Amino acid sequence: MSKNGHKRRLRPSHKALALVSALVLGGGGVVIVTQQASAGQDSARSAPVTATIDCPDVGDKLRDVPEQARSAVDENLAQLDAQVADAYTKLASGRAGGDALLGTLKQQRGTTIGRLTDALGRASARPDGLEALGACSMQQAAAADPADEPAAADAGGNALNAARKGGAGSGGPARSDFVAINTVRPNVNTPPPSARASTGSLAVNCGRNENRHLNPDNVIVAPGVGNGAHHMHDYVGNKTTDAFSTNNSLAAAGTTCTNGDQSTYYWPVLRLRDGRAEQDAKAPGGGQDANVGTILKPKQVTTEFKGSAAAKVTAMPRFLRIITGDAKALTNGTANANASWSCTGFENRQLKDKYPICPKGSDVVRTFSFQSCWDGRNSDSANHRTHVAFAGKNGACPAGFKAIPQLVQRIVYGVAPGARFAVDSFPEQLHKPVTDHGDFINVMSDGLMANAVRCINDGRACR
Repeated sequence: MSKNGHKRRLRPSHKALALVSALVLGGGGVVIVTQQASAGQDSARSAPVTATIDCPDVGDKLRDVPEQARSAVDENLAQLDAQVADAYTKLASGRAGGDALLGTLKQQRGTTIGRLTDALGRASARPDGLEALGACSMQQAAAADPADEPAAADAGGNALNAARKGGAGSGGPARSDFVAINTVRPNVNTPPPSARASTGSLAVNCGRNENRHLNPDNVIVAPGVGNGAHHMHDYVGNKTTDAFSTNNSLAAAGTTCTNGDQSTYYWPVLRLRDGRAEQDAKAPGGGQDANVGTILKPKQVTTEFKGSAAAKVTAMPRFLRIITGDAKALTNGTANANASWSCTGFENRQLKDKYPICPKGSDVVRTFSFQSCWDGRNSDSANHRTHVAFAGKNGACPAGFKAIPQLVQRIVYGVAPGARFAVDSFPEQLHKPVTDHGDFINVMSDGLMANAVRCINDGRACR
């Protein structure tokens, strides 16, 4: 979503097809990589194009959800996601398309948005304007070449038609979604610390998900809803996190973190697009949601809390929830895109909208630099964003926000040069790298959080 509220769509023209562009937020650098296929090129050399479904993000519009309406709102938001995923499956399989599919989807969404609005109206003032968010449209994007595309399964376990004209069974990624990292210019800029900066850090060793804690849930966005993410998540830290976790259950659980940190850290898995059937090949979150191929195990996971370039940090509240990045950035626009892609040895070059092709001896790196400013009151917000914020270019928090320890996660994967891989995504998001995101629930004890704040504010590197 652009700053003026308008969606950015990629539309083909008679002269050129703009395939990918990116906007970088936060304190890193900016790299915009755009590739075009000219209409004058030979059709065999032109990048294939696919259609996906673009629906307004109802959850992102919510600013206030009373506690008594929260369960009903969460359930209906999850239902909206399921409706879009089902519609995309029908589109990709060739079972439906065009105006009829969009008309049916609009009817379904209208009914669900009505239930959501009614739930809010019973708890407080009925919101205006949500009904207008029911209509969806088709959006074009770069598609995977059929020869590169492994088969996904529909809800009945049947293979989708990957070679179908205008679409791809598991929805990407496209060849144009990859770029050689050594062709990218260095773009990382770190603001110099002020006299009041907090320069310390706390590193937390939570492992690499060796116990294979995996599920397609998202307890922050869709609590109480199985397969609320429609893609598989890797977890470290809290051992019990799933859709049905509560603050109490998280506080009572064990952890993979060696210092006793019970926090929940999770992110979409990365898959090698090798055509092999993973154990979830016919399951929700896996093949049924167009996430296919071998799940890659991280080679290294670094979890670190850092300070502010402009101020001392204050303690996070227990059970603070933060999402960084946007799982729907392909259709929502890049305003909330924040995950970065790079390669070991080249991490002064960060990408938002491209997967890196790393040279021999170099590994793929994903980095999540979470929001580091908190409103001082709320542990969550209706759209899971407005209670936290990014610091400005000078490291200072916006007015009304205070600096908190910034979670920075770095996840490394061994990928052979030239091998195709993709992040799990909602099916209609086509596995685009710009949709990568990370999730965090702070379940540190008050004592452990106090120690972290002291380390950071004293300028010490603690482990």
